[in-house]
Amino acid sequence: MGKRNSILWIAVCVGMMFAAGSIYAGTAVQDVIQMDNKAYSEHTKGIATLSHKKHQEEYKISCGECHHDAKGKPLNDLKLGDEVKGCIECHKIPGKMPGEVKKELKAQKASKKEIAAKEMEYHAEAIHENCISCHKDYNKKNKTKAAPQTCTKCHPKEK
Repeated sequence: MGKRNSILWIAVCVGMMFAAGSIYAGTAVQDVIQMDNKAYSEHTKGIATLSHKKHQEEYKISCGECHHDAKGKPLNDLKLGDEVKGCIECHKIPGKMPGEVKKELKAQKASKKEIAAKEMEYHAEAIHENCISCHKDYNKKNKTKAAPQTCTKCHPKEK
């Protein structure tokens, strides 16, 4: 009976290791993310990349500084591995807001706040606002130009 219990115990332990590994794998956050979104039929610039590890460990940026709720408020209680929505799930229109839409809104005497809200419906506008505004703040606060703010610093020339 002792041998049978030992085998059962080993089988249970091995099963728990596999289960723990698969749970971890399902919630692990990729270190480097290619910002390649399938909502775009074609990309006009090279695909930007984002390093979670570098932003979190080197720059000490919490998850909530990028990930936010429907009102734009930071999700400060997020932890590495928590499930989050992709930007495109809320900012549903691929690309940037067309100039003619902005002109039309201005012709309708829309306020700057209304125009900004409409821009955030566009995926590229939302991502650029999120990243570039943070980079500008970082550079200003640290009197540096280390955080990229131009197209070519984030989007490589090759597509």
